[in-house]
Amino acid sequence: MTTKPWILGLTGGIGSGKSAVAQRFIEFGVHVVDADHAARWVVEPGKPALTKIVEHFGAEILQTDGQLDRSALRARIFADAHERQWLEALLHPLIGEEISQYLSRAASPYAILVSPLLVESGQHRLTQRILVVDAPEQLQVQRTIARDQSSSEQVHAILKAQANREERLRHAHDVLLNDQDLNWVHAEVERLHTFYLSLRGGQA
Repeated sequence: MTTKPWILGLTGGIGSGKSAVAQRFIEFGVHVVDADHAARWVVEPGKPALTKIVEHFGAEILQTDGQLDRSALRARIFADAHERQWLEALLHPLIGEEISQYLSRAASPYAILVSPLLVESGQHRLTQRILVVDAPEQLQVQRTIARDQSSSEQVHAILKAQANREERLRHAHDVLLNDQDLNWVHAEVERLHTFYLSLRGGQA
């Protein structure tokens, strides 16, 4: 009988280097599901969630091609906490189902759920173990500005909205401090991967 893969939650603040870490795990053959992708899948045209969003916010929330206009939606929900709560109540369960479906297809000994909001959204309940990619805040800001060409004000606003570092680290079983070069990150991921292969159900 094949044992069901256990689930590792991978999280970290914006600009911490989650994607580079996740990519390395993929190269080792680990099945990775990205919560951000699942969040996009549930609001594609034809999906019930998009219909409900249009009913609630009106057709101006759509682009001309029928896709969700994310920036218009973001402007609405960041301006009004009630609207944000309404949207989260609609989407979080659907995203959770989508994630569970994709995780259940894993053929590797363990699978990874990558989510910037692992702790805040309650998605950590789908996981047996949590790896936090951590980086000094100054480095997070530099990396994000370089990647997204966003202003430092925007980046600081996003950092504020995400779980604070203490909260994330409190949930962590493992922490990868990503303040060095990519070779070092690759070596760390390899070390963790070897360790994770030795675990049963995510527990040492």
